[in-house]
Formats: sequence, C-alpha cells, structure tokens
Amino acid sequence: MLDYIGPVFRPPSEWKSLILQVTNGCSWNQCAFCDMYTQPQKRFRAFKADKIEADLQQVAASGRPVSRVFLADGDAMTLPFARLEAICELIHHYLPGVQRISSYCLPRNLSNKTPEQLQRLRELGLSLLYVGCESGDDEVLRRIGKGETYASSLAALEKMHTAGIKSSVMILTGLGGEVLSRQHALASAALMNAAQPHYLSTLVVSLPLGKQRLDACYEGDFRLPSTRGLLDELTLMLEQLELRQTIFRSDHASNYLALKGILGRDKARLLDELRQARDGLLPLRQEWQRGL
Repeated sequence: MLDYIGPVFRPPSEWKSLILQVTNGCSWNQCAFCDMYTQPQKRFRAFKADKIEADLQQVAASGRPVSRVFLADGDAMTLPFARLEAICELIHHYLPGVQRISSYCLPRNLSNKTPEQLQRLRELGLSLLYVGCESGDDEVLRRIGKGETYASSLAALEKMHTAGIKSSVMILTGLGGEVLSRQHALASAALMNAAQPHYLSTLVVSLPLGKQRLDACYEGDFRLPSTRGLLDELTLMLEQLELRQTIFRSDHASNYLALKGILGRDKARLLDELRQARDGLLPLRQEWQRGL
C-alpha cells in the first residue's frame, strides 16, 4: 500500500494503472468549478525524488505486473523537464514492463517545455496527456478563472501532437450556464476542430460542494442549464464538430445520456441518439444513477 495523500483522482480509463503520486494537489487551483484539491492537505507541492523512488521500489518488490503508470495528482506536468525525465527513467528502471505513462496536463504546463523535450519524454513512454480544456470560449474561461484561452489551449495541443504525444481532451457541458451556453458550445467545437484531439470526452458540470464560487463568476447567479438545455448544448457542439478520427466518449457518471463513438464516422448516429433522448424516446439516467 503506497502512502497517498488523499483524495487522489484519476481518469476513468486509468483504472488498471499504477497511480504514482509525484505531486500533491494542483499548482493553479483557481478554477471556480473545481473542488478537487481544496482541502487543506491538498496544498500543492512536488514530492522529492527519494520518495518517488521508494514508492517504485515498493511496487517492484510486490512482484505485481505493471504495464501502465499514471502520474498524479492534477498537475504533474508542471514539473520541470529534468524532473519528469528522471521520473520516467526511474519508472523504467524499477518497472521495465511499463508500456505507457500518462498524466493530467494544464495547457500552461507545456509553455516552458520545448518540442525536443516533449519528444524525449515520449521516447521514455509518456504517450498520453489528459487536458482539461473545459471550454473553447475565452469569456467562459475568463469567468471561471481557468487562466487559459482558446489560443493557449490550441498551442499546447499542437505542441504535444508534434512530439507524438496523444491528447485526451475534456469539455464541461453546462460550464457557460444558461447565459453563455451557445457560445460555449460553438467555441468548444471550433477548438476541437482546430486541434483534432485523439480522444474527446464531455462531462456535465458537477458542484457537490455548492455553486457559490461559480455564482461569483456569473454576476451572483450561475444557472446550470436544464437537462433538456444540456442535451441541446451537446447537440449543438456535435453538429459543429468536424473531426476526422477522434474517439468520443460522453459516458462519465455526470452525463444524463451515455454516448460512445468515433468522430466523424459516427456523428450522424450520435446526433440521432441525442435527438431521440430530447424527444423522450431514449431513457436518461436518473439523478441517483449519476453517482456524484
């Protein structure tokens, strides 16, 4: 049992991976929609190399086969290139069977890393980055305190693609509230069309600790679109998407309707399923089924 500082979050697709905690919390931690790292014990810090090496030694001594490693917490890619290179080398030294290393990544994390440095990390197995773009709309991004723009998100995605690193992008349905729903959908589609990510997932904004922080960003009254409004927003975004070979998932527990496909091959089918759901012909998840 590794000595984690909890809670620890990971993408759903990393459920079989070794979660290697190389940082604690998030260095930015100012997004108004996110409560993941607000607890006192989740104050950001990077772990020392000897702690990371000790964890890897413990896993290696267990004899359990490890083929994938996810670098936690929410902001591992903020580490300098030299630290990331050393971590990847330690992983392969102690766990030679590892075939993939992945991490969450804020777009700003790549601004101080050269394409050659990213290529080196790719050579060491860092082959997938999960990027929470959240929205492609600059007004929405400004309001929620993301600290990113359409341009900064696109630049980061293009840089990782040039280095041969795959991208898995997350867009948050409902993040523009009722007021900015349309421009949020349109700008997010435009960003995805420009970036052509390898994976795209949509999640519904979830506020288990309340919406006070988002209220302050939306003139004191953030209103999440109704279930029908969320489906309309997702429909609009899908209508505008022109993706060539992107694996699309909208099956996170927060979504009212589970959707899976490849865009653009399955675009017509996915839009048909959405329209059927809006017309009451496909069942939606009940609130208790969303597991939030």
